[in-house]
Amino acid sequence: MKAVVADPAQSGPVIIDRPVPTPAAGEVLIKIAAAGVNGADLSQAKGRYPVPPGATDILGLEASGEITAIGDGVRQWRVGDKVCALLVGGGYAEYVNVPAVQCLPAPQNLSLVEAAALPECVITVWLNVFELGALKPGERVLLHGGSSGIGTTAIQIAHALGSRPYVTVGSAEKGRRCIELGAMLAVDYQKQDFVEIIERDIGKASIDVILDMVGGDYVARDIRLLGQGGRLVMIAAKQGSKIELDYQTLTEKDARLTGSRLRPRPIPEKGRLVTAVRKAVWPLIEDGKFKPIIDKTFPLAEVAKAHDYMAGSHIGKILLTL
Repeated sequence: MKAVVADPAQSGPVIIDRPVPTPAAGEVLIKIAAAGVNGADLSQAKGRYPVPPGATDILGLEASGEITAIGDGVRQWRVGDKVCALLVGGGYAEYVNVPAVQCLPAPQNLSLVEAAALPECVITVWLNVFELGALKPGERVLLHGGSSGIGTTAIQIAHALGSRPYVTVGSAEKGRRCIELGAMLAVDYQKQDFVEIIERDIGKASIDVILDMVGGDYVARDIRLLGQGGRLVMIAAKQGSKIELDYQTLTEKDARLTGSRLRPRPIPEKGRLVTAVRKAVWPLIEDGKFKPIIDKTFPLAEVAKAHDYMAGSHIGKILLTL
């Protein structure tokens, strides 16, 4: 089969030949239809993201396709089932093995390609916004990177479940799209101070939950916006993870600062999260209240172009198709 791994000498992805894997006990083999492109893939392709112990070196953290073989002990899936799956790696290939508990049924009202955009974003949002962030109906949530795959996912799910999403974006067009998806306010961080705009339009200490993938000086500004009992959840630090922090503000607000990583979590925990999103989010997809936003698709042979495009300006998800 064709597969994509990191080539440090070229500082990017390279296509190679690998044997088609055989599913072990508890696993299924998926013939891949499409795979999501994520920021971690770009970092891994450039040699900047260490692969978890025991994981394949093939890129790709989510994929969709058809089950073609089943390992011992698997009872919940059959050959021929259409699924999408959360992966520890291996999505940039023609076939992938995955623990059966990390698979979700491909929604009937989405194409198999569209389904590839779901697992990583939906589970990341559910874990960080709704479990760690404990977002409740009626509360306000601020999402940095509102036009990203995670941002567009979080806007729609939060809106559908009765919360009020606010976003920061990098252009007026991105802001317009986020408003269409359900955001209450979109702040162009290139031209505006998001703290000043939110405090002016909503009020000081007015945000209940913040999802931050920026880090750096955003953290102190986030904490300023948090209301009493607010929750700040970190999932990345594009502007740096080392910061100065006066924790007194957190204690005065009885606020929480936390964070998470999804990829290294053990299989049973990933299975628990898959079950949670199937129960909470799949009905929203079936009812048409949430649909993944896909910016562009590329064939697997153009993986380098897909990574270059991901590094630029896009709205929603980028996918590789097979």
